[in-house]
Amino acid sequence: MSVILHSDLNCFYASVEMNEQPTLKGKTVAVCGSTENRHGIVLTASYPAKRRGVKTGMANWQALQACPGLIVVPPRYDLYLKYSRIVRGIYRRYSETIEPFGMDENWIELPFTNDVEGVGYHTAEEIRRAVESETGLTVSVGVSFSKIFAKLGSDMKKPNAVTVVSRGDYRQKVWPLPVSDLLYAGPATTRKLAAFRCRTIGDLANADPELIRRKLGKNGLMLREFANGTDGSAVMPADYVAPVKSVGHGVTCVRDLDSAYEVWLVLLELAQDVGHRLRVHELQARGVQVSIRDKDLGWQQWQAPLPYPSQSPYEIACAGYDLFRAHYHWEKTVRAMTIRAINPNSASSPVQLDLFNDYARRARQKALDDAIDGIRQRFGERAVYNACPMGDLSMATDRCETVPMPNPMYRSAAR
Repeated sequence: MSVILHSDLNCFYASVEMNEQPTLKGKTVAVCGSTENRHGIVLTASYPAKRRGVKTGMANWQALQACPGLIVVPPRYDLYLKYSRIVRGIYRRYSETIEPFGMDENWIELPFTNDVEGVGYHTAEEIRRAVESETGLTVSVGVSFSKIFAKLGSDMKKPNAVTVVSRGDYRQKVWPLPVSDLLYAGPATTRKLAAFRCRTIGDLANADPELIRRKLGKNGLMLREFANGTDGSAVMPADYVAPVKSVGHGVTCVRDLDSAYEVWLVLLELAQDVGHRLRVHELQARGVQVSIRDKDLGWQQWQAPLPYPSQSPYEIACAGYDLFRAHYHWEKTVRAMTIRAINPNSASSPVQLDLFNDYARRARQKALDDAIDGIRQRFGERAVYNACPMGDLSMATDRCETVPMPNPMYRSAAR
């Protein structure tokens, strides 16, 4: 028995910048990634900029074309994280069960009540007023009996508003909305649903479940539950750690790569982070996956098992490079890539011995990797690194890829 709120800080990055620089208030402002580092898109924009046609995800040049005089501000992620923590501290006055969904969104569970329109609404109003008065930011809050409908509610009325979606009125408020408004209904899923005239959330809610299963599988049935308000996903505490199913790191290169050696350098650098995080989680990879995006944004992906479970950045990079060389035919230059350690198991799991493995060499490699990882943890990631990419690495240094992203939805075990 609980009420669920979903809070969404309005134009978060831009609002923080206007808070820190009052001369920007009321102006057309956009926080944009670096054009030089190939991250040149709009991350968020102020409401005056949005009214002039600036949209999140738009290229910087498109935003400037749509809104001449747009004030472009570089992102300051440490500052946004600071504000995010302050706002989450306000939420903790009302509940200990808070699930972050990126830096600017959170689900908040109010236990021991199912009064959505009374307790839920008044608590959301208190939160909205507290956030504005204490931080200068505004927040939109959805109040409902499920996580999905609470998130829909926070999107319905912006900025600085509270919207209630109750069991008595969700059909009137939610079902007329386009199915693309539903969390996890992406463009590909939306197109598949439209092919059999499932265009609104109500269409999906009333669709034949067997048809949905045939067309979209279990994920389609999950979306149908969302549409009917019968999903029982729990709000997970902020310190909840989901089981790790893979560990990956990817980057958009600052320039297109046109040789295998350049690809090797980037894979080797990305694998350092993958190996480090495998150690943090006390895991070892049993396979490697490589994803490549070419200059025309075409996407290819391959994976293969490792001969032996590994945490070694060098071994992971070598396996990824072998995959790349076996499958990529250089019809186009490479713009972005990701390397991922897949099928992990515990680092303490026993390994089947064989006659063909050079265990002494692997033990030396592990000792070297452990020493490097220890130095980097104590003195910073650039305290020691591979010599081969020095001065020749086509990767950005702004580290925007380390910004926390939304957690996946966790399904509750009990309904």
